[in-house]
Amino acid sequence: MTSRGLFAVLVVAFATLATAHVTLAIGLARRALFWRAVSSMVVVPMAPWWGWQTGMRVRAALWLAAGMVYAVTLFISWRGR
Repeated sequence: MTSRGLFAVLVVAFATLATAHVTLAIGLARRALFWRAVSSMVVVPMAPWWGWQTGMRVRAALWLAAGMVYAVTLFISWRGR
């Protein structure tokens, strides 16, 4: 994969991860779990966990998938230096 393609995947994965994280926090706040919404912004990995528990399974799965793609792409970009 070219460096431009790798960079594009990295940017899209991060944008998807950030969007999924914010939508999970908003969903938690709307379910009257405001303290979980606020603390998920500080303790980031708790967002998909609490989202899964409260029935936001698609958002949580998207968060996890985007996080894995981002981590793998970041590892590949660091290793290729």
